[in-house]
Amino acid sequence: MSWLRVFLIACPVIVLAALFAAWAATGFDLFGLSLPGLLALVGGAVLTSAVAIGLMALVFLSNRSGHDEAAGRPDPMDGPDRL
Repeated sequence: MSWLRVFLIACPVIVLAALFAAWAATGFDLFGLSLPGLLALVGGAVLTSAVAIGLMALVFLSNRSGHDEAAGRPDPMDGPDRL
């Protein structure tokens, strides 16, 4: 198994373990959250992380494929007169 798969599996497990430990220690009444509020909080954090990971993966793939260099170069078919 590659390190990326291990990382993608380990991160949610660690987050869930930390949430479970916080719940076991004090409960979530301290924060004044109901179950729907807690689920919304966790879902928002997971979706935000997923979007950030996806965007960073796209930046990495774009850089690796050479599209970044091609975007900055002028088109040779356009002469010096065309802008």
